[in-house]
Amino acid sequence: MNQLWASLIGVVLGGGMSYLAQFTTARQAARTEDKRQATQLAEVRRVERLEVIREFIQLTQEGIRLAEERYEASGWLAGATPEWLAAARALIERLWVCERMILVLTGPELYQLAWEYAGAVNHVLWEDLGGPEAAWDHLRKPMNIFLNAAHQKLG
Repeated sequence: MNQLWASLIGVVLGGGMSYLAQFTTARQAARTEDKRQATQLAEVRRVERLEVIREFIQLTQEGIRLAEERYEASGWLAGATPEWLAAARALIERLWVCERMILVLTGPELYQLAWEYAGAVNHVLWEDLGGPEAAWDHLRKPMNIFLNAAHQKLG
């Protein structure tokens, strides 16, 4: 009878230890998979943020080039050709959409800076500031603040 109890205790202990080992292994595998998925999602989000910031910077640069074209024309009003106006309007539409995507992907802090920079680009496109140097002076501060904040956000 003692041998029977000893055998039963051995079977129960062996089964319990086996179950505990399998349970622990399964939990560890689930945790590892969760961490892998979280890391993968974080990298996807980082790439999305990088792409929207890159697009925003490209659009602001296009806006600056359009403003330069207008300043380089024979006169401020002469620079506003129908082609230029169409290009400027299309660019500003894309710029405002991209600026709002920065809010969606990065949050309100960087969005506010993007809004200020986009507003400065909009201003140099539509307002005669007296020349390219004045336009650059108007753009320099919001541009640098935005670029530094974007660097920190992605860093």
